[in-house]
This record gives sequence, structure tokens and C-alpha cells, in this order.
Amino acid sequence: MGDVDAIYYRSSLELRLMKHLDEHPDVLNWNSEEVVIPYVKPSNKPQKDWTVHRYFVDMAAKIRDRHGVVKTYLIEVKPKVQCFPPKAPKTRKQSARYLSEMLTYAVNQAKWEAATEFCKKQGWIFTVMTDEHLRF
Repeated sequence: MGDVDAIYYRSSLELRLMKHLDEHPDVLNWNSEEVVIPYVKPSNKPQKDWTVHRYFVDMAAKIRDRHGVVKTYLIEVKPKVQCFPPKAPKTRKQSARYLSEMLTYAVNQAKWEAATEFCKKQGWIFTVMTDEHLRF
């Protein structure tokens, strides 16, 4: 659905899901990065200074369930490790990496919260698929 000349993937996981969506008989149509959701990106600035950004959800798909009901899904694809808070550093040397990973986690959570609310209003379903889900 949407612009078939604008199919974008940024990881092998996303490409794997695209191939699966193309081949699955219950998938009616799908697109990549065509649904844009505003969200407030957390940062190390005071909360009043946080700005609104645009979240381009990896994919949207219309899928017929086993009862014949068509549902719209917004799908984000991430490595499983990015779906959980990072582990606290054991050494001072690891602190910069930890802060970067923590910010990535916080930004992902803000995006996913905005997507969940957006989908509730539309009657859609938001889901995050990880490498564990994409082992087909």
C-alpha cells in the first residue's frame, strides 16, 4: 500500500519481515516508513525544553486474522537488546556507552508510547518485532 517505489529498510531484520509480508497469504498489503507519528524526544535537557520529533514507523500492514477480520498493524523492528534498559556499567570507562544506550532506550520508549496511543485512536495495533520474532 502506498508508494511502491519508496520501500526502505535499514536492517536485515526489516528486510526479512518485508519478504515474509510479501509471501504470507493473509497479508493484504503493507508499506514501509509511510506512517509518521509525532513524539516528544527525551533528552538530558530540562523537560520543558524537549522538542517534538517525527517517528517514521518501520512498517504498516493490513492482515486478515484467522476469523477473516482485517486488522491494521504498525510494526517496529528492533534487535531484542534495544527493547530493555541497558545494564549499568561496571567501570567508569563504560559510562559513556551506557549513557548512549540509555538515551536510545528512552527515545524508543517515547516513540512506542506515542505509537501505541496513535493506534488506539485509529483502532489499529502497534507491535515491536525483534530478532526472536523474525526467525522464520
